[in-house]
Amino acid sequence: MMNSTPNIGFISLGCPKNLVDSERILTELRSDGYNIIPSYEGADLVIVNTCGFIDSAVQESLESIGEALEANGKVIVTGCLGAKENQIREVHPKVLEITGPHSYEAVMKHVHKYVPKPEYNPYVSLVPKQGVKLTPKHYAYLKISEGCDHRCTFCIIPSMRGDLESRSIVQVLDEAKRLVDAGVKELLVVSQDTSAYSMDLKRKESGSKTVFWNGMPIKNDLMTLCEKLGTLGIWIRLHYVYPYPHVDDLIPLMSQGKILPYLDIPLQHASPKILKAMKRPGSVERVLERIKKWREICPELTLRSTFIVGFPGETEEDFQMLLDFLKEAQLDRVGCFKFSPVEGAPATEMADQVPEEIKEERFHRFMQLQQEISSARLQQKIGKTLAVIVDEIDEEGIIGRSMADAPEIDGVVYVDNLSEMAVKVGDVISVKIHQADEYDLWGTC
Repeated sequence: MMNSTPNIGFISLGCPKNLVDSERILTELRSDGYNIIPSYEGADLVIVNTCGFIDSAVQESLESIGEALEANGKVIVTGCLGAKENQIREVHPKVLEITGPHSYEAVMKHVHKYVPKPEYNPYVSLVPKQGVKLTPKHYAYLKISEGCDHRCTFCIIPSMRGDLESRSIVQVLDEAKRLVDAGVKELLVVSQDTSAYSMDLKRKESGSKTVFWNGMPIKNDLMTLCEKLGTLGIWIRLHYVYPYPHVDDLIPLMSQGKILPYLDIPLQHASPKILKAMKRPGSVERVLERIKKWREICPELTLRSTFIVGFPGETEEDFQMLLDFLKEAQLDRVGCFKFSPVEGAPATEMADQVPEEIKEERFHRFMQLQQEISSARLQQKIGKTLAVIVDEIDEEGIIGRSMADAPEIDGVVYVDNLSEMAVKVGDVISVKIHQADEYDLWGTC
């Protein structure tokens, strides 16, 4: 008898938050008995989960939709670009259905409409407890909230994903426990604004509500969440942490080894004028003071940040302030973006737009300086023995990451297995570092 299980093609684009949405949709599809394939050919329907934040991401999303339509013809679009239905329909009028981000139920409803749900078969419809994952088996993203309450003038995320909506701490911890039980060795905590976790719940409930997890009363707040995640016996890494005052309370957890000594803080700029125009919180002097204090409490702390150059109104003086801040802060890992006009973002309509060639020149000056800083900071690790999580093993040796390296955005550690110890992906091993460049490390075990 021929297999009549319908095939669903799936394309996932964009950031880790979008990846988590993709994993949720894939889990629902698998639970309903659909077969998921990574191609257009042979699919009864194709789902494209889009990114819509900056021009290049929008372009990539529109191209992927076009490819899917050309190769297959039956396409459903979801994700951030889905919030701009008209923009998609102008280019691709033949798309069957369009939904915005985190619209799991709507996506499934459309799938059922065009490709009826297969008859349930318990032998082929088994879904792992942790759901379907798109990341390697040994690490996973843990999304703790959706949306954002900030109104940064360069960003349209709130119009796509709405205001802050935190998940219950019980829900988050249960998911974390399922992932650990499934063999995950590192959890990457993500949201649009991790520091704001549970603030919306507190507003609704007039204070921090006590809930029960594993029979114990706990508070629904970020500190408690990090403390409980820290008891799971794996690496816990925090991303998108805005520098609110209560972030100071997380640093002791890092020095105690409960969560990784790693902070990803989107600072965006250092000029007070530009920060004000961006509607970004935080005083530069205060940030520098706190960085100094954090490093005193936790000397092993790795600081990562992202910045925007060429924001409207940015003068050479403003840019110089940013370079001075970099020299002073000595951040370990830094990402830089040239300001990109985005439809719907207030900054796109601001006066004094910076010419493209100046953006480009400032971007290169910024990256050159940061490269020197990153390189010098990595040189300090030569001679040290670091804990390294194994990501890959090939004929050349082991490729892994230290506590200072998040997957896909930071550096890696190349390890020569001189001891010939038995190692598998996901293991955490001790590595003696003997070489470094601007991004990566080399060592032996």
